[in-house]
Amino acid sequence: MHKTATDVIGVQQTIKPSCYDGGTCEDESQEEEAEVARPLVSETEGSNADVTEPSVCVGLVDKGDPTAELGHQERQTWSRQMDFIMSCVGFAVGLGNVWRFPYLCYKNGGGVFLIPYILMVFFGGIPVFFLEIALGQFMKQGGVATWNIAPLFKGLGLASMVIVFFCNTYYIMVLVWGLYFLVHSFTSPLPWATCGHEWNTVNCTTNFSRVCFSQSPSLSPLNVSSLNHSASCLEPAGLRSSVMEFWERKVLRLSGGLDEVGTISGYLVLCLLATWVIVYFCIWKGIKSAGKIVYFTAVFPYLVLVVLFVNGITLPGALNGIIYYLKPNWSKLSEAQVWIDAATQIFFSYAIGLGALTALGSYNRFNNNCYQDAFILALINSGTSFFAGFVVFSVLGFMAAEQGVDISNVAESGPGLAFIAYPKAVSLMPFAPVWAVLFFLMLLVLGLDSQFVGVEGFITGIMDMLPPKTFKGSLRREVVVAICCFTCFTIDLSMVTEGGMYVFQLFDYYSASGITMLWQAFWECVVVAWVYGADRFMDDVACMIGYRPLPYMKWCWSYITPLVCMRWQHLTTPIWGRHHLEFLPPENEARLLPKTEENKNTLLFESVI
Repeated sequence: MHKTATDVIGVQQTIKPSCYDGGTCEDESQEEEAEVARPLVSETEGSNADVTEPSVCVGLVDKGDPTAELGHQERQTWSRQMDFIMSCVGFAVGLGNVWRFPYLCYKNGGGVFLIPYILMVFFGGIPVFFLEIALGQFMKQGGVATWNIAPLFKGLGLASMVIVFFCNTYYIMVLVWGLYFLVHSFTSPLPWATCGHEWNTVNCTTNFSRVCFSQSPSLSPLNVSSLNHSASCLEPAGLRSSVMEFWERKVLRLSGGLDEVGTISGYLVLCLLATWVIVYFCIWKGIKSAGKIVYFTAVFPYLVLVVLFVNGITLPGALNGIIYYLKPNWSKLSEAQVWIDAATQIFFSYAIGLGALTALGSYNRFNNNCYQDAFILALINSGTSFFAGFVVFSVLGFMAAEQGVDISNVAESGPGLAFIAYPKAVSLMPFAPVWAVLFFLMLLVLGLDSQFVGVEGFITGIMDMLPPKTFKGSLRREVVVAICCFTCFTIDLSMVTEGGMYVFQLFDYYSASGITMLWQAFWECVVVAWVYGADRFMDDVACMIGYRPLPYMKWCWSYITPLVCMRWQHLTTPIWGRHHLEFLPPENEARLLPKTEENKNTLLFESVI
């Protein structure tokens, strides 16, 4: 005989959420009827009757389907709830919080940008974030099996697995480049701060202040004001900055195009191998090992951010940089692009639609308050983004003052900030190697936890899909993790060639683009709210946490968030342009951007992709 839900998960007797179609959670007076209800763990032939976590909250699965399985009898759980919090912080708080949000804030009106950003947090980010965690916690399954709530839409789980696999494959390249810079940071002077190295050309220069805007417009095929370029300012024809030459000629060894593959870089292969080995040993034992490692990987970047902030605000010009970061421009609120940037930043930084949050939630205790966790994690995520802006723009203000240029000419987003602008700024500081080591160590650790938690989410989905009583189901977790890491490593070899940056750009834009994430989030909300039923899901959440969430969650799942996703899908249709080339210098942008007459063929090519 199975235990009742009250005996096992401690559901309060005063709470009676609806766990069946039109029914209520059983109290002690209905105990005999509750005993015949389907437990959280499905009863299969030969199963152990002494299961650990049965429940009467079975509304997510059709009671008439005897093959549906809501949980695993021996599923791991977090040793303590803080393990889950730290894992979510490590996964969701990543490089985008440091290198993208500050730039978007300054570009879209400074402090005014916080208005659309906060609105998108409450009407887009938190509802989907909470939905994924709660769904995983209730179903006790990974990103694929959890969509047994509506078997017709189980493709949502498969889609999230494909997306997170591609993300795991190419995202690690940022860590590889960071590790390469970190190794070269233990020298004085820094190798990218001077010319005269074997990778430098005769046109290398380290004097940036004398060359800014000194050329005529005819020297550059692109309009100066339209460039989101990777150098602090455009340089005269023939002169290249030492930082740019280190990035392009030493790190990337960039070829002329995707069709020029070139040779594999042995140094980058070693960095790639080392990074995948670290990821493997972080997750090979499951959450018992990852849940401990994430305490360091999630906390250490904050310590470094504080140190960099303290150092940054003491530099000359730092105050001007911070003012530039927050100075409000109210006219920006009328521009659609500001709202688009706010929405896409939320969906990316909250890491929704990848299935990894569902996998992390599946390891929670059944009665964990995931509703409260969602708000705490949202506050940490967005707070980190806002604080990182002070760190970044204090240093950019210093760099602008040192070079005698406007801050708008040094403000960068994405890898242009991480591998060009910030290394250049560090080279101008006293004790430059110390700050370089701290920055790239923070960059490496910040991306590492996002990487291994993403891989953990993928592995969880794979393990949950393996038939339990077959050879595949008997495979040890360590073997599955090794196969996954080796497969990704093999694909990544294409990105450490001379043409690898172009391969990376294709993965970066087409595997997890804005429209992909928004489409995934749209269908997640639609399936839960309209196929399964928003009220049913609210009742099931009440069975777990003891009370119903605010009605605004139901309204967001049913109406607001899908409408936001539909609107942004229309406005973020992929168009080939500079967003593909943010890792590259402006002269390569000019060379690779299509001519006007090629637009038709380019759009056809993108449609095929």
